[in-house]
Amino acid sequence: MRIRRGEFDQIRCIVAESDADEPLTAKEILALLEANGEEFDSAHRVATVLGREAQRDAGVEVVRDQPYRYRFTNC
Repeated sequence: MRIRRGEFDQIRCIVAESDADEPLTAKEILALLEANGEEFDSAHRVATVLGREAQRDAGVEVVRDQPYRYRFTNC
């Protein structure tokens, strides 16, 4: 599964606009995206995009809890 250019930016912008104070799950992020008219295949897709960006130190941190949560570090 290839990451399409701009997916991370879409996610980051929507989360930044939501003013979320705490880390969010992929399912919560997917709900925000859908509420703002953005189309993503699934929460799994959101988690894949964010996980890959976290590996690159690209502004997202994975909080390894149950379930995983995602914190944006430079919105």
